[in-house]
Amino acid sequence: MIAGALAFAASVAVACSSTSSSPLPADGLLPLGNWGGDSSAMIVSDTAMHLHIGCTYGDVSGRIALNADGTFDLAGSYMLRAYPVAVGPSVPARFVGRLVGSTLTVSAIVNDTVQHTTVTRGPVSITLGASPRLLPCPICRRPILTLSPRSSATQ
Repeated sequence: MIAGALAFAASVAVACSSTSSSPLPADGLLPLGNWGGDSSAMIVSDTAMHLHIGCTYGDVSGRIALNADGTFDLAGSYMLRAYPVAVGPSVPARFVGRLVGSTLTVSAIVNDTVQHTTVTRGPVSITLGASPRLLPCPICRRPILTLSPRSSATQ
């Protein structure tokens, strides 16, 4: 199953490898803000990324650094049984994606340690500033906490 997940991640990378004229953000980081799409949403802050795909969600700590081609592959945690009542635990996951312009294609490859399987959520396409469409599942409404340019200069 892990081989299948790795093959899937490779196929996402190949599928997303089209040439883009869109430059990456100057700081090389995934832009802060709310992202939305069909059955998917993401909140990116200075301290974390929170991703919803359908009625499930996952988290990555810290800012998301992008590779030179706009891709990332990061470890985090995922809640597969989140709606209508969250039934844990959160389990290990890898988040793989690629930013092209203001659209991100992302997948979560989840190591379901409860059911002893690998579960893939996505790929989904989400756009910075777009409203999420997650019916019937609600998206968390976490505030985006960012450092002001003045406060980051003094730290």
